[in-house]
Amino acid sequence: MYFQLIDYIVQGIILALIVITAIAAVIFKDLLAAALASAAMSLLLSVEFYMLHAPDVAIAEAAVGGGVTTALLVLGISKTERYEEEVKPGGK
Repeated sequence: MYFQLIDYIVQGIILALIVITAIAAVIFKDLLAAALASAAMSLLLSVEFYMLHAPDVAIAEAAVGGGVTTALLVLGISKTERYEEEVKPGGK
């Protein structure tokens, strides 16, 4: 019973961190920081999958979400501007 309570608390903390990193990835103006926040969210999500007894899904999420997607985003950012430009109301 005691271990189950600890498991619920840890899962709640991880879920809160997933939400925080997802919001941070959307809010950041620095695209590299947003890509790293997205990678952190993906790795936290893989930990959550592991805690839900789905290790195969956790490994796939860590490899694809945390590794390949982050590498492609960083590669794309290196070929373009790092910071998002401000768009003024009314265009231009």
